[in-house]
Amino acid sequence: MSDVSFSMSARYPDPRIEVLDERFLKLRLFSASVEQLFTGLRWGEGPVWFGDGRYLLVSDIPNNRILRWDEASGAVSTFRQPSNNANGHFRDRRGRLLTCEHLTRRVTRTEYDGSITVLADRFDGKRLNSPNDIVCARDGSIWFTDPSFGIAGHWEGEPAEQELPHAVYRIAPDGKLQQVLTDLAGPNGLAFSPDESVLYIVESRAAPNRLIWAYDHGRDGQLSNKRIAADAKGPGAFDGFRVDVAGNLWCGFGSNGALDANPDGLDGVRVFAPDGTAIGHIHLPERCANVCFGGRQRNRLFMAASHSVYALYVNTQGAS
Repeated sequence: MSDVSFSMSARYPDPRIEVLDERFLKLRLFSASVEQLFTGLRWGEGPVWFGDGRYLLVSDIPNNRILRWDEASGAVSTFRQPSNNANGHFRDRRGRLLTCEHLTRRVTRTEYDGSITVLADRFDGKRLNSPNDIVCARDGSIWFTDPSFGIAGHWEGEPAEQELPHAVYRIAPDGKLQQVLTDLAGPNGLAFSPDESVLYIVESRAAPNRLIWAYDHGRDGQLSNKRIAADAKGPGAFDGFRVDVAGNLWCGFGSNGALDANPDGLDGVRVFAPDGTAIGHIHLPERCANVCFGGRQRNRLFMAASHSVYALYVNTQGAS
């Protein structure tokens, strides 16, 4: 497994940071460059920041491990292996790690003592497919997507029969598992707007274009008023994403994998304004799967790409 060759830009502004709309200018720091923190992964995913420990966790799904990058030293170590082909991560309202596991087809919580609690692995007596990405709301409810990517082969899990439709689930504060949506093809990344009045969900197998849907988020997790929040257009595709304090969507981006797709210029992070306009693009030499905000001020964007993890300071903060 070879490392990805990367050199930091020798000039400012970094030409890798492309302004597509003037609204992106206020989000770009003139004297900040894309940095490669480390490389050597097979498929990087699910970054999550632990500010209390000043470290980042990232899934390396095919290698069945979670890696830890320490901000103070720059050291990279193994946080957990085997990880059950872990994918997406988030932290709950008490700071505990929430994890989507492909191999075991479940959602878990890592307790303070390191023990693992299973939060969901079945619905109506049937096994989940392969939980993919996850978020936690202020009321303590946990939302996750469940496509079948992890049971399609041996690369990100193990082949298995699909027992349930692709779906979006909510674990209520009392622990009850609710199946909220079943009409999306390949539900993937998801995130709340800063005030949690809107839930955004990627439909990664939508045709002809990959889409991010917006839903009004009401009491007790009710979703309504489905509408398109962002369109990847043509050969582009979304994966995981996060929202900043102004409501902009910072999306892992790349080719949709079609035979006629031209990946040039697509790999990286595409930024959308709340009105769905693409306003900026951070070009990376690899497809970006997922992102998170971190650092002391939540103004550092961490990007988990195919084989490497990148970072960029920006002039905004991730929604808390």
